[in-house]
Amino acid sequence: MSLLEPRQEKQLLWLLAALQFSHILDFMILMPLAPELMPAFGIDAGQFGLLVSAYTFASALMGVLGSFWLDRFDRKPTLLLLYAGFIGATVACALAPDYRWLMAARFVAGGCAGLMGAVVMTIVADVIPPQRRGQAIGTVMSAFGICAVAGVPVGLALAAMGGWRMPFWGVAALAAVFWVLLAWCLPAIKGHLNGEAPRSGLGEIWRMPGLPLGWLLTFTVVFASFLLIPYLGAYLVGNVGIAFDTLPWLYCAAGAATLYAMPRIGKLVDRFGKAQVLVGLVLASMVPHLIFSHLPPSPLWLVLPVFIAFMVLTSGRAIPAMALLTGMVPPHLRGRYLAVNIAASDGASGLGAWVAGHMIVVSPAGALQGFGTVGWLAAASSLAALCLLWLLVRVRRLVAVAA
Repeated sequence: MSLLEPRQEKQLLWLLAALQFSHILDFMILMPLAPELMPAFGIDAGQFGLLVSAYTFASALMGVLGSFWLDRFDRKPTLLLLYAGFIGATVACALAPDYRWLMAARFVAGGCAGLMGAVVMTIVADVIPPQRRGQAIGTVMSAFGICAVAGVPVGLALAAMGGWRMPFWGVAALAAVFWVLLAWCLPAIKGHLNGEAPRSGLGEIWRMPGLPLGWLLTFTVVFASFLLIPYLGAYLVGNVGIAFDTLPWLYCAAGAATLYAMPRIGKLVDRFGKAQVLVGLVLASMVPHLIFSHLPPSPLWLVLPVFIAFMVLTSGRAIPAMALLTGMVPPHLRGRYLAVNIAASDGASGLGAWVAGHMIVVSPAGALQGFGTVGWLAAASSLAALCLLWLLVRVRRLVAVAA
């Protein structure tokens, strides 16, 4: 049963979505600030790339370390402590006097943000009944769409008015408001403790049939997505012929569609089942993946629906996947399990971008050669994810029958 009244439940979900919005925005806002940050610190493109990757690397590392302690405490102080660390690191970004300072601040922010994401999904699974969990996860994941529609444009507007430090000040101030609201509204969540602190480490998870397969499923789904996602803008401009100043509007439209679709995908998960919806979304997402990665020069009216379908279906796969995984794990293991799941996701995103980068060649005219091959690899990875899903469901079903 839910721990909260319906009004409190809805309020909590939107507050958790607000927290997700703040740290997703903190990650996304750095990339378009490259033209200001690179001359400000005298760094090249490779050094700037390290700033971006430091965030996800720290998140993956902290996900592994979090497996040793994340289930040992009440969820509320754990989340508030991590969120406070994230806010402090974001303030440090705004104050950074040099590149090393900024790198260290991004590393701390990424480490806190990764564990925050695990705790948020753990709280959703702890307080929302399974029959409504898909819609709840969809609501929390709406943060990505809000970022694309409003967060990044506002952040860039702040940078245009007050320089590259202003977006970080803005994120920190907004997150501080959300921290206070969470401290006030979030109840104590410690049913997973059952009167004693659980043992640390992952030994118990490895002994439960099927659970490690969930990490591999997450890795494969995210790997397929990030073979393509980091290069979408370059492909649109260099191969498809979309004007650079049109890209923000494309992303805004896709973000609005994602914001609309996420809660509705969650409802489908609750109605038809987690595995069934995940299969449908993985199969459906392969179509825009292959179409988009082979698009010739095309008019905007043709590119727009393909791009929206790409973003909505690719983002939507996370909802049934997360609902499936959170439902498999006992509450006293859930925080540790999802912490490592975050590490698997971040590792997959980094590896996907790296593999695709070695398969793509940029022509003198700016076109990406080899992107079609990357699209086929993404489709093959999605098929591999379906095989893993079938194996995971079968193992869990056999375990249930034996029990």
